[in-house]
Amino acid sequence: MLDETLLDAPDALAGADTHGLLRGAAASGARARTALRHATEAGLTELRPDGRPRAILVAGTGPAVACVADLLAAFGNGAVPVTLLHPAGSLPDPGALRWTLPGWAGPLDLLLLATPDGHEGGLTALAEQAYRRGCTVVSVSPAPAPLAEATIQARGLAVPLAEVPGEHYEGPDPRDAYERQAPAPPAAPGLLWALLTPLLALADRLGLAAAGPEGLAALADRLDQVAERCGPAAATYGNPAKTLAVELSDALPLLWSEGTVAAAAARHFATTLTSLAGRPVLAALLPEALTAHGALLTGSFAGAEDTDDFFRDRVEEHEAMRARIVLLREGPPAAHSAAVAARDLAYGHGTPVSELEPAEGSTPLEATAELLATVDFAAVYLALAGGERR
Repeated sequence: MLDETLLDAPDALAGADTHGLLRGAAASGARARTALRHATEAGLTELRPDGRPRAILVAGTGPAVACVADLLAAFGNGAVPVTLLHPAGSLPDPGALRWTLPGWAGPLDLLLLATPDGHEGGLTALAEQAYRRGCTVVSVSPAPAPLAEATIQARGLAVPLAEVPGEHYEGPDPRDAYERQAPAPPAAPGLLWALLTPLLALADRLGLAAAGPEGLAALADRLDQVAERCGPAAATYGNPAKTLAVELSDALPLLWSEGTVAAAAARHFATTLTSLAGRPVLAALLPEALTAHGALLTGSFAGAEDTDDFFRDRVEEHEAMRARIVLLREGPPAAHSAAVAARDLAYGHGTPVSELEPAEGSTPLEATAELLATVDFAAVYLALAGGERR
């Protein structure tokens, strides 16, 4: 059960947040600005590439890497195929993972390496393999770290990872809260923007996305705006993230998305809900979601109320998990949108619907920032107030 009283108690939320998840979400805008500065200092924004790569390959550790690949593909709009390289290994530990380039990879292709660690031997070996094949290599990782050094040796470009602002703060009191916080889990908010921002700047230089310095600055501003609107000090009734967390309490979320950016946000939300809050969740694209998840609206997860014996005592009963649809869109529905059919199907089966849509007039970058930041805050609130404090 979700402890709704905790949501409107900022001090209690801070006490429950032993991993600094809310702080990481609130600092996303600052982290994006720092990442852009690191990219500029590394020379990435001054690159003048001679044409586009044939293909972009993405590899790295942590849940954020898949979202990075999703968004690069979304912004590229199919101009260049983007492939996420999945690792193999006997254990999920980063040190045990190994990556392999596709057999066709060569001098016309670009390899992007993104990691919050930088000590993965498998990624270092992948950079060396790419050098032998003639691939261009760009990495975003902590510096100094073996991966950054391997990237430079492969004649690639190494961009330092932007850390959480104040991460290494040393106050006069050694018991300072920053020092007492446990290491953040891999799906913690904020890391995505540290990895993604430099690669969006690179995509801009390649002509694959309108993500110049001004656009990325607007992205960071939108992240700040969402942090103010969705932060712990904002009451639940006017806080989209807290409201969504309450709506998803004891629900099976069905994340239905429309548009490539919204689809990336839905998959990212599914990952963070599972990793941070320990919640089962399913994501699908519209209109395929109407058939892929249709059976969940009529089976044991159906949202219709049980009307037998209305006056029975329900205090000791275990409340069944019911499906709830979350519609994610990049903007207002177009004339051919499947959102209308989705609502009709949901309401026809008594299934509640939540909707997430960026502010009107948002650029693609701003829409991305608003959707992802809102779902990150919602996942954190479910983790902190839903009994899964990790």
